[in-house]
Amino acid sequence: MQVQQNPSIPVSEVYWSLLHKADKKFSKIRELPYYHRNRHEYDAYFYKVFKVYTQLWKFQQENRQKLVEAGLRRSEIGEIASRIAQLYLGQYMRTSEASYLSEAYIFYEAILSREYFKEGMFQDLNLASKQLRFISRFLMVCLLLNRREMVQQLLHQLKALVDDCKRTFQETDFKEWKLVIQEIVRFLKADTAFMNIRPLRYSIVLECHPDSLPPVSTLVVRRSLRLRDAILSSYHHNEVKFSELTLDTFRMLQCLEWEPSGSFYQPNVARNGQNGAPGSGRINYSQDIADPTLPHNPRKAVLYRPSVTHFLAVLATVCEELPSDGVILIYLSASGSGMYVDATSDRLNPSCGQSKGDDSSLHASCLNFGSHGNGGINSIYPSDLVPFTRRPLFLVIDCDSSEAFEAINGVQKGETAAMLLSSSSSYQASDVSSSRQPSGSLFTIFLTAPMQAFCLLLGISGTDIDMVSRRLTLSLFLFELYELFSFPEYLRKANASGYI
Repeated sequence: MQVQQNPSIPVSEVYWSLLHKADKKFSKIRELPYYHRNRHEYDAYFYKVFKVYTQLWKFQQENRQKLVEAGLRRSEIGEIASRIAQLYLGQYMRTSEASYLSEAYIFYEAILSREYFKEGMFQDLNLASKQLRFISRFLMVCLLLNRREMVQQLLHQLKALVDDCKRTFQETDFKEWKLVIQEIVRFLKADTAFMNIRPLRYSIVLECHPDSLPPVSTLVVRRSLRLRDAILSSYHHNEVKFSELTLDTFRMLQCLEWEPSGSFYQPNVARNGQNGAPGSGRINYSQDIADPTLPHNPRKAVLYRPSVTHFLAVLATVCEELPSDGVILIYLSASGSGMYVDATSDRLNPSCGQSKGDDSSLHASCLNFGSHGNGGINSIYPSDLVPFTRRPLFLVIDCDSSEAFEAINGVQKGETAAMLLSSSSSYQASDVSSSRQPSGSLFTIFLTAPMQAFCLLLGISGTDIDMVSRRLTLSLFLFELYELFSFPEYLRKANASGYI
């Protein structure tokens, strides 16, 4: 990937030509949806863009002195590194390959440690805005990697920078950045019960190895299936989120990934990032992730408040590209509407005059992915998912009328759909204590972190959850369960919530 340079052309001209070419390709790939119908076409274009930026990065490294003399600023170097990090982050969002996320972290940390955007920041509003956007993106990467110490450090820097910008650029309203800070503070506060506890991701250090799990009998298994794709989406009024990642979809995303082997517990070591990004005091993520004994992460499409047509289009694309041994997990969390008609008894009673899978039960209730009063344009009905049962589906429905989706059973178009449906009770984890911020759906917490969810249900919070999670062995936990449920108040609380 060496740039062929004509000696008669100045170094600065070669650099600006490469930069223009890279910017043009970056603008095009940024406009492409993550969930492109032709995956191979997108990947091919990604590598073209990445190749140009790799050439640009190496060229400015090899000719740094000449370029600086020609007027190259440190902020322009930081912009190149930032865009490479954005490419890595975008590719992670498309593929869920953790190595891309780790490389994004390496480039962002290099920008932070070298303070590329600091020089002249308070004399140039555009430069200050770049620094704010950089910190915000780096926050997201650290959140996904469970790097909570760095998240807190970046949040402190973001608050201080916004305050400084407000004093320096008094004619500019930084209201949107105040909202960003409020979002991440609220997100972290709601997720406090899960900090400093074992990661939500499957950890080979803490869990048994997949090969040690007892095999399923060949008499039961008709064919070998693997979780290849997941679609995660939620729509609730005033739900806790950061950027376009809600608290519930964040937890589901985390539990569908593999924890890098051992990196969560290893001390920081120095390394150099790909393409020459310098590093000091970093965890060697890429080496830890490269564990051929662990399965690949399933691809995940995280949809923030999608329209129903967009959700169905993404689902259709995923189904079309699903390998023959693949299973799709669909997680939907939203409020429900309509009266659920229990068609189970009608199916079992021929005298009712209804055929198996009567249409009335498929349209009785729905999930609301938008404002009410627009007919069915913002509603996802059980019947909307039936055409996609030609492929193996695993449905996780978190809704107060989730029972309506039982109507899918019996009308599948070729494959049996597995379903996990939430309780019809509207109980929320925030009901445990009115002084706490809402902690998301209790059903989702039970799916992703059952120990913490059980503690929240019993009113145990804060550092007490950490203590319980760290000290209880399985046998002790079972004994504690027996003792806890011996107390009438705990029994009544759990029973009233619909969980026992």
